[in-house]
Amino acid sequence: MANTPQARKRIRRNENRSLVNTNRMSRIRTFVKKVELAIDGGDKTAATEALKAAQPELSRGVARGVLHKNTAARKMSRLTKRVAAL
Repeated sequence: MANTPQARKRIRRNENRSLVNTNRMSRIRTFVKKVELAIDGGDKTAATEALKAAQPELSRGVARGVLHKNTAARKMSRLTKRVAAL
């Protein structure tokens, strides 16, 4: 168990950061899911709008350190390709 004050503080901070990061990832997944649902529905305008909303969320995840930049770039690229194919 943590004995030093800094170790105790680090445990508290890690719990808080974990909670924030979990919420961020959940939000990103929701936006990506909206794009995928629009693609599956075959609605190009809705898919395009959902993609425009999802791209800043993915970028924000990269900026906040929740996602690796290549992961976000790959997701954006694949979604963009699927939307363009509609």
